[in-house]
Amino acid sequence: MTDGPPAFDVAFQARFGNLLRWRRDVRHFDPRAVAEADIRAILHSAAFAPSVGNAQPWRFVRVRTRALRDALAIHVDAQKAEAATRYRGTERYDRYQALKLHGLREAPEVLAVFCDEQPAAGHGLGVATMPEMLRYSCVMAIHTLWLTARLRGIGMGWVSIVDPLEVQALLDVPTDWSLIAVLCVGYPSEASLTPELERHGWQAREPMDARIFER
Repeated sequence: MTDGPPAFDVAFQARFGNLLRWRRDVRHFDPRAVAEADIRAILHSAAFAPSVGNAQPWRFVRVRTRALRDALAIHVDAQKAEAATRYRGTERYDRYQALKLHGLREAPEVLAVFCDEQPAAGHGLGVATMPEMLRYSCVMAIHTLWLTARLRGIGMGWVSIVDPLEVQALLDVPTDWSLIAVLCVGYPSEASLTPELERHGWQAREPMDARIFER
């Protein structure tokens, strides 16, 4: 064993590529519970995410109270219904209504991820001109969680149709915490290499070259 950096060989690179390709935004969950040791390992992996000024602004709330979970699901259902109005009269309306956009009632674990907008750690380094870097750091933490979960065969779904202020009030968190994500966590009830939105005809993955520019 040495103190130097590890060498990631071709075999590891291929396996890592598969990990990226098989990371899915999961909506359909198996009822099996996730072991506490796995949840703790997934959460603790966030410590390895990059963060501006090493501020570590991520704050994770495990939503374990049944009444709170039910209230959150009802809120998201209402937000989905409201969002549907933007598609009314278009060919996408029925497709939208058919989409399952969350697994809050089935997933064994629900996490709310917040950004502490005034963290003591970091001492303000790197946020004078781009304070949003604190939130970007939280997004990086979520991606780290997502890959760690997938390594263990555990899926994650990001629920974005929420009113951040309502969720903040519902979960009774400090007012200087901003909501970044509501995450459903658990074992997927089905496995697919193709993203669900693509399988249901909503949006296919577009060529990456069309999104790379040079100046």
